[in-house]
Amino acid sequence: MNTDEYASLFKCLSEPVRLRILFLLLDKDELCVCDIVDTLGLSQSVVSRHLAYLRNNALLSTRREGVWIYYQVIKVSPFIDKLLALFHQSGESSSSLQSDLKQFSTCANRDCS
Repeated sequence: MNTDEYASLFKCLSEPVRLRILFLLLDKDELCVCDIVDTLGLSQSVVSRHLAYLRNNALLSTRREGVWIYYQVIKVSPFIDKLLALFHQSGESSSSLQSDLKQFSTCANRDCS
């Protein structure tokens, strides 16, 4: 990676909402937009905009199943993989990120349709 790529990566990771989304995806492996909307309590347009930003910066991939699109974190490079693993590990001690996981568990039993 060159310095411009590092700058782009850290700019992408500098937004708290994107970090919350990444933490959920790292923990749950794959989620649809409605899961993230319900968990974070944000509008669908806000979540979709941040997911698109993460995807455009090559951190996420998608899988379509019927009308639903599922997002997952992809393996990009050893550096980014280690950085995201460290972030996920450090999130275990973050009360706000743990609160998101607890909220996800509360929302997990509902139907997206």
